[in-house]
Amino acid sequence: MLSKEENEIVTRVGPGTPMGNTMRRYWVPALLASEVAERDGPPVRVRLMGEDLVAFRDTKGNIGLLDELCPHRLASLYFGRNEECGLRCVYHGWKFDVSGACVDMMNEPGENDFKHKIHIKTYPTIELGGLIWAYLGPAEKMPPVPKFAWTQAPEAQRHVTKVIQENNWLQGLEGGLDTSHAPIMHRALTETTTRGGFKPSNPFVRGKAPKLVVDLTDYGYQYSGIRPLGDSEVHIRAYHFILPFHQIRPSKSESGAPMDAGHIWVPMDDDNTMVFNWVFSKNGTPLNEEDRLERSLGNGPLHVDQKTFRSHANKSNDYLIDRKVQKEETYTGIEGINAQDRAIQESMGRIVDRSREHLGPADKAIIQCRKKLRDAVRAVESGGTPDGLGTTYYTLCASEGVIPREADWRQELTPTMRPEAILQTV
Repeated sequence: MLSKEENEIVTRVGPGTPMGNTMRRYWVPALLASEVAERDGPPVRVRLMGEDLVAFRDTKGNIGLLDELCPHRLASLYFGRNEECGLRCVYHGWKFDVSGACVDMMNEPGENDFKHKIHIKTYPTIELGGLIWAYLGPAEKMPPVPKFAWTQAPEAQRHVTKVIQENNWLQGLEGGLDTSHAPIMHRALTETTTRGGFKPSNPFVRGKAPKLVVDLTDYGYQYSGIRPLGDSEVHIRAYHFILPFHQIRPSKSESGAPMDAGHIWVPMDDDNTMVFNWVFSKNGTPLNEEDRLERSLGNGPLHVDQKTFRSHANKSNDYLIDRKVQKEETYTGIEGINAQDRAIQESMGRIVDRSREHLGPADKAIIQCRKKLRDAVRAVESGGTPDGLGTTYYTLCASEGVIPREADWRQELTPTMRPEAILQTV
């Protein structure tokens, strides 16, 4: 558990907070690239770590991420005109380019022009992997761009979606890192159900409760769930946590092709989270339309409003829980693996009181995550560099398999994790 004071430190992300200052040292996904696909198209509201911003793509294709309020009379630039390489406030015609420079003042005569003195707050952006990433930290401390392996895959082999979750970012992250819940909450009760989930024959479900091994690294950690299968085999599922809020996990396409998948839990503010969900084909197989619907996960266009990014199954309708399905087909009766996650994580309240928890050995990954986050905060507060700002995560992949109990599972399943990269095993 955490004390109330520690919980405040790791959950609050607004400007000037310890965790907010720390998070601003990383590249942060701000929105889907598809939300600003059109040059000179409509601007988009972005709420990011307690700040209200607008994003737009200019005439040349560059992305601007500006303070939402015009510095003249504080009108919202969401209503602005995106034209000729700038966003123009419709109130008095002040216009700003992607760098934040004021380039025109329609309401001022030429002799009174002082646009060179005006600059709106703006943040650097890059477009990578179907996302627009932003850097909100000190310019002199900007880290390398976030070239995760999935961001380097061709568009035909990757897919990314977004859904808004109504709780603190850390509840989402910890849910993703909790490998012991997955074969319980996400299990299907029959082999024939079409509602998704891990089927009874899946070794992830057949195996016993996992022993967790956490290998601490300079980017976060690799964590592996080891489940005995019978007398001679084990099922291994190895994931990665990359600071401050990334997870990489093994997955499969609808056709059974090996994929990596993961989530990024980005705080909009203390109480709301943008969850970016991604998959990519590791063997070069293009994703098909069924893969992109994400039926079994509940993140795609059938389950999430693509304008508001709010899930159709939500708190107001009890996540469309079906008690008959819960008795006969799936453990929860809620459609979609990630919809189940949202239901349970939101049920904990906007910010869970971690001082009331009772953690056990199965929560090792969560305990180490909290330590990593507190260490990152301390590093920033002392003027140092937090973990996860290098490039060692660029080639990371997840893995899963059934192997003989006496086999070296690290060599068999995680050969990309070099022994020298492991700082400590806990």
